[in-house]
Amino acid sequence: MSSDTSTALSLTYAEAAALGLREAMSADPTVVALGEDLGRGGVFGQYRGLQTEFGRDRIIDTPISESNIMGAAVGMALAGLRPVVEMRVIDFALCAMDELINQAAKNRFMFGGQGRVPLVARMPIGIWSASAAQHSQSLESWFAHIPGLVVVAPATAQDNYSLLKASLACGDPVVYMEHKELWPNASTVDTNEIAVLGAAKTLQHGSDLTIVTWSRGVGLTLAALNDTQLAGASVEVIDLRSLWPWDQRAVFESCSRTGRLLVVHEAVQVAGFGAEVAASAAEAVGCRVARLGAPRIPVGYASVLEQESRLSPEKIARAARALLTAK
Repeated sequence: MSSDTSTALSLTYAEAAALGLREAMSADPTVVALGEDLGRGGVFGQYRGLQTEFGRDRIIDTPISESNIMGAAVGMALAGLRPVVEMRVIDFALCAMDELINQAAKNRFMFGGQGRVPLVARMPIGIWSASAAQHSQSLESWFAHIPGLVVVAPATAQDNYSLLKASLACGDPVVYMEHKELWPNASTVDTNEIAVLGAAKTLQHGSDLTIVTWSRGVGLTLAALNDTQLAGASVEVIDLRSLWPWDQRAVFESCSRTGRLLVVHEAVQVAGFGAEVAASAAEAVGCRVARLGAPRIPVGYASVLEQESRLSPEKIARAARALLTAK
């Protein structure tokens, strides 16, 4: 939702996140950020100018040790701060799993709510061109599986502004997944728009097919609607935005009208979060379901191999047409 006195800015995905964090830090002195290279603006410019404005005690450059970064953030959160934890890319965050999953996610439950861990762990996901298998993973289903974690995946500059602020206000540990190739994408951001974690956005209404997606899949899905394979089809597109909690009401209501659901994600299709959405919708409303994700292979370095793991408008349109014409 947004107010009647909106302030519209043209910002990139990275600039929108930096603005959201800047506003949160200005409003709340307990918000801090820690990670590698934040002083120089971060790998993608998502912290540009913040150390100059807030100082080294609040925009904290750390050694190269993800477990120490995450562990320090958990301690900060338990002591009353609201840390933003920068993992650079999700692939590096694998070195901080114990601190996040066994400590941050479980603390509130194991100690009867005596402690809260209101941290936001920024873990950029997705294929990063010519960066190969150790820098191109989408592991959102790992974190959606863990009780105690909130999982967020913004697709636009607007959502990277609004959802980051909502995540900082959440009170529980949030795994915040920005896509590595969305950083330069620019669009209009209304700084008065308030995001609600767990609320999806319906980007296009339709009556023949529901497509549910998130992150970079959103733009590719909207582009697929122009493919001749979908000529004459009425397609509803839902950007999930939050993977946990996820907006079951919006998805089920759409699927009950269209009778068909295609879930699209860049992550490996096997055991991806799309399986949860598809199974839940099939159980709830009995719709026909299909999934489109990456093959179960490491992302290749060579362009021709990398393309095998990438989504494309053509692949999405082909999968949608197959579902529409299935008997």
